Amino acid sequence: MDALVIVQLLSDCKKETQEFSDGCKTCYAALRNPDNVNNTIYMNVTFNHPTQARRNVLWLIFFLAAITYFDRLCISVAAPAITKDLGFTASQMGWIFSAFTFAYAVFEIPSGWLGDAIGTRKTLTRIVFCWTIFTIITGAAAGFWSLLMIRFLFGVGEAGAYPNIARTVSRWFPVSEQGRGISIAFFGQAMGSAIAAPLLFPLIAKVSWRWTFVIVGLAGFVWCAIWYWWFRDDPAEHSSVNEAELAVIQSNKPKQAMSHRVPWKQLFTSRNMIAICAMYFAFGYGIYFYVTWLPTYLIKARGFSTEYARWFSALPWIVSGIAFLFGGWLTDKLAVRDLRLARRGVGMVGYAVSGLALLAVALTSNHTVAALLLAVAAFFQMITLSASWSVCLDVGRKNAGVVTGCMNMIGNLGGTLSPIVVGQAVDRFNSWTLPFYIAAGVFAFGVVMWLFVDPYQSVVGAEEA
Repeated sequence: MDALVIVQLLSDCKKETQEFSDGCKTCYAALRNPDNVNNTIYMNVTFNHPTQARRNVLWLIFFLAAITYFDRLCISVAAPAITKDLGFTASQMGWIFSAFTFAYAVFEIPSGWLGDAIGTRKTLTRIVFCWTIFTIITGAAAGFWSLLMIRFLFGVGEAGAYPNIARTVSRWFPVSEQGRGISIAFFGQAMGSAIAAPLLFPLIAKVSWRWTFVIVGLAGFVWCAIWYWWFRDDPAEHSSVNEAELAVIQSNKPKQAMSHRVPWKQLFTSRNMIAICAMYFAFGYGIYFYVTWLPTYLIKARGFSTEYARWFSALPWIVSGIAFLFGGWLTDKLAVRDLRLARRGVGMVGYAVSGLALLAVALTSNHTVAALLLAVAAFFQMITLSASWSVCLDVGRKNAGVVTGCMNMIGNLGGTLSPIVVGQAVDRFNSWTLPFYIAAGVFAFGVVMWLFVDPYQSVVGAEEA
């Protein structure tokens, strides 16, 4: 029996070695026959239960994702107060929302490449430090152009956060745990978003929107200090990782180089890469309605009070948290049978149901039903997230940071367009329903693009993979 198989079986056992589970009995029987097992590995690895240092990595990326979206949603929740205070139109607010996502999109690939080249320890520290500074400075905005520029620089600073999270997962987790690792990170995103509106509406009422940005920005400094002190790019270099855990982490995947030549031409001409980016455009278009316009929509279009708006703004993110976890479990479960089903199948079904729910939002006159349908749309959209990011690891391999950066860049271009479309629809056509018809069409496009995604096909040649 292969020693790695033994280590994996033992790592699944939560009991002491004297109380064997069925899996451990199999291991024990194999170990009793020294002819079947390398004695050196037996002595150094098998008698040591794997450490669980990668769980600490999960907590760190969970809180990173939570902070990113809590900070992003701050301007969404503050938008009604900012609009009133600075006299912005819906179109102006749409451009301000989009300044962040445009900058974020443009700088995704460089930041993804930087994580591949120098590691995510330094890259994520730089990212969090920069966006923390610009979150705080947002409170000093005096008008349209100053706020537009601050939000653009905010996007520059935060660009690459999620590709580098994916890069971290690809290096610290075995293939069988990567879907769950990514889903935990995005669960943090959902939880940070879910608590944003309930906490920020009363905070803005108490201290003003300007001081709110200063207060919420401070958490980033704490995260930076902990991350840089504890994390290491290579789990083999971490003192908390023993040989047994390292064997589990490295099982079923090739060793990845920290620095390498990126085959840009092959990436940009790969049909798989184009399909992945195109399908994620739909994801970005959809999610940024929740990130930017949702509180304003509930208050102005559906007539909700601030109290009701704060909780209904949180609802899509609460169900998204469940969707992230379920989606991660589902993709890992299906991946054992068929990667295409786990990636393409989950993506197509999620997009289709989400698009239909958004179409229903446009058609219903019941305000509560509309808010609930938005939660349904969010749930099915977020189920696809683990499949989307996992497929980048499938096809990107040692170029995972760049591949996820490309995908997320196009997704954020969709996110850049979405707030502008909503603002223009409100100002030019006095319509809050038109944006939902458009969003439903975008998701239909996304379903078609998923058809061309093949998780078995590397986006580069075999010699580059």
